[in-house]
Amino acid sequence: MSMPFYVAPEQQMKDKADYARKGIARGRSAVVLQYEGGILLVADNMSRTLHKISELYDRIGFAAVGRYPEFENLRLMGVRFADVRGYQFDRRDVSGRQLANIYAQTLGTVFSESLKPWEVEIVVAEVGDTAAEDEIYRITFDGSIVDEQGFVAVGGSSEHVSNQLKDRFAADAPLSAALNAATHALAHENGEERELEAGNLEVAILERSRQHRKFRRIHGSRLTSLIEEGKRGTAATAAETASDSGDGNGTGDADEADK
Repeated sequence: MSMPFYVAPEQQMKDKADYARKGIARGRSAVVLQYEGGILLVADNMSRTLHKISELYDRIGFAAVGRYPEFENLRLMGVRFADVRGYQFDRRDVSGRQLANIYAQTLGTVFSESLKPWEVEIVVAEVGDTAAEDEIYRITFDGSIVDEQGFVAVGGSSEHVSNQLKDRFAADAPLSAALNAATHALAHENGEERELEAGNLEVAILERSRQHRKFRRIHGSRLTSLIEEGKRGTAATAAETASDSGDGNGTGDADEADK
């Protein structure tokens, strides 16, 4: 008679976490960040139909990485919840925090009770009336929820992307500069630079000044022009920095000569 196979609960959880992390890391990253007009969502995604970025409700956006069927189920669940709550009560009663909590509970239950965890990592972002009221939540495969400040990167080599983004992030940056910071971080995802063009990107914003529904996708010629504008701005800033550095060196040499 064979002995029953036993695996310690701690080992089971570790194995499931490792499995989920590996699945999520195989995909490309997405970033969500504040800019002067609201919140920008950018994903490295060549598909025109399988969206990683979507609208959940009037002021709330959704970004996800991992297995598409799994995070699409979560997106639909969030949309249904928001629609019902907004209809029963008031549209302003639907919040990003509520949706983030529901996602966290769902993913936590799946992770602890199912043999296979969901290979997803998602972001729920809500644009406020002011930048101080913006909310960005990251929810991981095990139901952990983090209230992020300013920006967040998920999926792929998210830690490396986040480090790249940190160097260029500014909450009051214009849209073109914020998009440039996001695409620069995504282009250096694996430590090697690659070219990211409009066709490789899925981009949307939660626009603070827009009436009613704040979510708006950016694509086509508008996206291309924003990318070019961001590149010009970065080049101009680099030239200014080089010029200032040169002036500083000249002054320093003169000072040394006077001594």
